[in-house]
Amino acid sequence: MAKIVLHGIANCDTMKKARVWLDAQGIGYDFHDYKKVGITAKKLNAWADVVGWEILLNKAGTTFRKLPDADKAGIDRDKAIALMVEQPSLIKRPVLEHPGGVLVGFKPDIYAGALT
Repeated sequence: MAKIVLHGIANCDTMKKARVWLDAQGIGYDFHDYKKVGITAKKLNAWADVVGWEILLNKAGTTFRKLPDADKAGIDRDKAIALMVEQPSLIKRPVLEHPGGVLVGFKPDIYAGALT
């Protein structure tokens, strides 16, 4: 089976829920902490091709709300990708890469449908 990679930030509550769920299902995965290790524009663009940049960009989080108005104005794919590379906390969590695609956010029923 192809590798499953869970991308996110270690201390995020939603990340913890996803990890607990994966562990309980006996589903192996690698964890990529993009706050510590970073994330490339190439990777973000690949995800955006699958799910759309609007899904990846976490506009509800405090990091986005604290951005200067100039950064939030006229946001498009290129600007969003650049902001997410610069500040990975702007990426909605978790992002799960699996053999069938990419999942953004954590919903147990969606994970179950995709992974079991």
